[in-house]
Amino acid sequence: MLIVISQSDGGNSMNTMQLKRCALLLATLLATAGASAAGNVQDGRQKAQMCQTCHGVDGMASMPGTPNLAGQVEMYTAMQLSAFKAGERNNAQMSVVAQSLTPQDIEDLAAYYAAIEITVGKAPAP
Repeated sequence: MLIVISQSDGGNSMNTMQLKRCALLLATLLATAGASAAGNVQDGRQKAQMCQTCHGVDGMASMPGTPNLAGQVEMYTAMQLSAFKAGERNNAQMSVVAQSLTPQDIEDLAAYYAAIEITVGKAPAP
């Protein structure tokens, strides 16, 4: 697959950056389309023990400013972990932790967190 992005403005506009990100996302989606069930939930549960200090035992964050992972879309979680590992996203803790993850670890963790069922209640009345 070949994706060509024209940069008539020297690549400095926000539109060009958005186009590049969309192209990268599309390439990632196409490349992983056949591997949607690659993660193992049970293996991910074991690996998630290292995540529980910040993200909670059940994927519900226990620290302020930390995202909940329970019920998160598998592909999204895998993409974010991969971005931390590649240095495309930066966070003091996650950038360090992600370096030790293998591609299979990432898939397993994403599968585990996606498998956690969550319920959403009604918003309180104003």
